[in-house]
Amino acid sequence: MNALARAPRITPHLFALRPALAVVERHVLGYRRSWVYIVSGFFEPFFYLLGIGIGLGRLVGALSVDGHQVSYATFVAPGLLASAAMNGAVFDATYNFFYHLKVEKTYAAMLATPLRVIDIATGELGWTLIRGTIYSIGFLLVMAGFGYCDSYWAILCLPGAALVSLAFGAIGLAATSFMKSWQDIGSVSLALLPIFLFSGTFYGLDVYPGWFRIVVECSPLYQGVSLLRALDVGAVGPIVLVHIAYLVAATLLGMTVVSARLRRVLTP
Repeated sequence: MNALARAPRITPHLFALRPALAVVERHVLGYRRSWVYIVSGFFEPFFYLLGIGIGLGRLVGALSVDGHQVSYATFVAPGLLASAAMNGAVFDATYNFFYHLKVEKTYAAMLATPLRVIDIATGELGWTLIRGTIYSIGFLLVMAGFGYCDSYWAILCLPGAALVSLAFGAIGLAATSFMKSWQDIGSVSLALLPIFLFSGTFYGLDVYPGWFRIVVECSPLYQGVSLLRALDVGAVGPIVLVHIAYLVAATLLGMTVVSARLRRVLTP
């Protein structure tokens, strides 16, 4: 009786996540011999930081972020951190998710087990979060090593980047659930390029014409870039809560859509 009393108890919330964790475990096992594909995704934003942030930064003077004067490299680094978090999440939320859904029919087989549609969707989102966070940790360490963290608030850039990964993971899963062919998947890269270039990653919002600023501000990456930049330089204010609310809302909306779509596609 005493041994049973000392045994660890699983809370109802943790127990509810156990089926989703099985989906995450499947990905972990699948990548155990392909870890190089995960590591390689870190280098693209790193090379951008070296080439643009450091190289071009020598030609660009200090910039102002809400009254804080920072170097160009410090200005760019949080934007590239947000991009790394986005890239880490989007790859699995699109290419791999489409393959398991449409080609391998993995999820149809999973539903023959006690797993439910919501478990599959949550597990896939959890894996995109893990991959995006891995990218973010590596890039944040590089930022700290080069001295591009200008405030103690920068420690919150990691959970901020994780929120960016969640938002893009959910959006990617939702969008992919509507795709019917690999040609549709190919459009993902086409969509990501303008999002990457026109979300305030390399220059401020004031360079855009008035009408285009509204378009840019609607981008989830712009919200992520602005959040991480504010944390990195210590320009923390009420607007940070707006960025967080936007990313949380995008995550919830994406999960709602992908759960409904999977229920429609996978269940009779």
